[in-house]
Amino acid sequence: MPWAFHWSKLLFFKQYRQTLLRNTFFLLFLGGLFSSNVLAQSTNMPLNKDTYHLVDRFEILSGDMAPDHHSAVKPYTRRAVAQLTDSIQKQNLNLSMQDRFNLEYLCNDNWEWVDSSTNVSRRPFLKVFYKNKSDFYYGADKEEAIAIHVSPVLYLSGGGETASDEYTYINTRGVQVRGMIDKKVGFYAFIGENQARFPAYVRDFVNEKTVVPNEGFWKHFGTDGYDFFTATGYISFNVTKHINFQFGHDRQFIGDGHRSMLMSDFSPPALFLKINTQVWKLNYTNLFTQVYADAYGQSGGSVSNTNFPKKYLVAHRLGVNIGKHVNVGVYEAVVFGREDSLGNNHFELSYLNPIIFYRALEQQNGSLDNALIGLDAKWNFLRHFSMYGQLILDEFKLDEITAGNGWWANKFGYQVGLKYINAFGINNLDFQAEYNSARPYTYTHSTIYSNYANYRQAVAHPLGANFKETIGIVRYQPIPRLNLTAKLIYSTYGLDTLNSNWGKDILKDYNTREQEYDNKIGQGVASALQFVDITATYQFKHNVFVDFKLISRKQTSDEPLFENESVIYSLAFRWNIAQRLQEF
Repeated sequence: MPWAFHWSKLLFFKQYRQTLLRNTFFLLFLGGLFSSNVLAQSTNMPLNKDTYHLVDRFEILSGDMAPDHHSAVKPYTRRAVAQLTDSIQKQNLNLSMQDRFNLEYLCNDNWEWVDSSTNVSRRPFLKVFYKNKSDFYYGADKEEAIAIHVSPVLYLSGGGETASDEYTYINTRGVQVRGMIDKKVGFYAFIGENQARFPAYVRDFVNEKTVVPNEGFWKHFGTDGYDFFTATGYISFNVTKHINFQFGHDRQFIGDGHRSMLMSDFSPPALFLKINTQVWKLNYTNLFTQVYADAYGQSGGSVSNTNFPKKYLVAHRLGVNIGKHVNVGVYEAVVFGREDSLGNNHFELSYLNPIIFYRALEQQNGSLDNALIGLDAKWNFLRHFSMYGQLILDEFKLDEITAGNGWWANKFGYQVGLKYINAFGINNLDFQAEYNSARPYTYTHSTIYSNYANYRQAVAHPLGANFKETIGIVRYQPIPRLNLTAKLIYSTYGLDTLNSNWGKDILKDYNTREQEYDNKIGQGVASALQFVDITATYQFKHNVFVDFKLISRKQTSDEPLFENESVIYSLAFRWNIAQRLQEF
């Protein structure tokens, strides 16, 4: 497999490390201002749709929402997942053989928070490595002042497609480290070096956006390949029994669906401070992030030694459990940037208020910024079903909506979905249906400093705006170690041409819109996308997977230039890393 390393990545990592360390010292000092009698701290389970499906499935199966588990706020903490698995074990449910295997998997993956007897290896490698099934190496001093988990990361994939003679590949090598200091401060770090040649439609995305999807800085590698570096990390600590601080560089996700209309993990990791308050039936999340307003590209990839313009995204979400089966959340976010005459950017201090309504502040500041309001809800019922949905309001006027005249600034989107587990009485056969839609110009704004994007990639739905999308997912686990997944994604949308703005491309200035009224979803170059993904995954050992994947992707359009079709196949070996999904 291809292998390469560029010294520019060392510079990128050095700058990222300096920023992270400088701010980490501030957060540790802040934590020291509170009582030293804080509780043991937990890191997060890395975002992984396959693993998170198991967690969500057990919550539906249990019939009750765990009081400390608010599934719309991701990533989940390991402690919360362990509490959910513990409650499942206490209920004495009639679990299938596959469910018992999945429950043991989750317990082993978060063994420090549960009875860890099942995680002890019978024959550790060299009596040092894999003493626990889930950790390549685990070490702790006698006083348990520090405990550390170390695991290698490997992703080797090879395949091809009908749209190109070039073979596709992914070559990722890395390491992830997590642990705890004095049982009070948790920490996590992931470092990965990557080379990849993606299918033709992903390469078209890179050529259009000058960015690699889900990633930051990149360079060309070989023929039609890309070389990029992935680094995430954070610290976590409780300042009181009910308030947790996390600070670092990572992705976030808000919602219970396959997609999110509020905040997804599609764009690259970002510098963040997250304050999560869990009291009674309430969960209140404050998120302060620094993202990138642009990423200059050239034929060789991102431009190195360049200070990309920054902006800020701050958000609140208040979630409440209503009874034992319903959760409702209220979301608000604002995106802003402030450049002075010298081109320097600074944070608007008024947005540090963790409680006030952001729309009021945005108006008080002169309406320079992009404020969004959202709702999300979930209802678990009959131990088989979960109904969920989201609504995002970017900008609208009630009288313009009721007039039905297609005013351009009625910018909103929504999601409705249903999960059905153990469908038709068949153990571990799960269905999911989801519908997403966003009107033209949703998430857009007047400048790159206020659109709802990070590093030229959507913060919410990867299709941007001006689309309708239907998703169907079937998951079946016939035996404990084998998972079969089939996905059908069908989308219709209106594309923008180079010199037009019909509202799909959220990076474009909405002042360049084509018309004031008669705007509707699908305007522009009418196009449709059919995306079918069939994947078989076998887990040999804990977090050691082999995937066989077959994808059929077809885009039709009124403009032949935008039409393309391909059948893509691949075989992958994964060790302690999630699948790389490029479902757009």
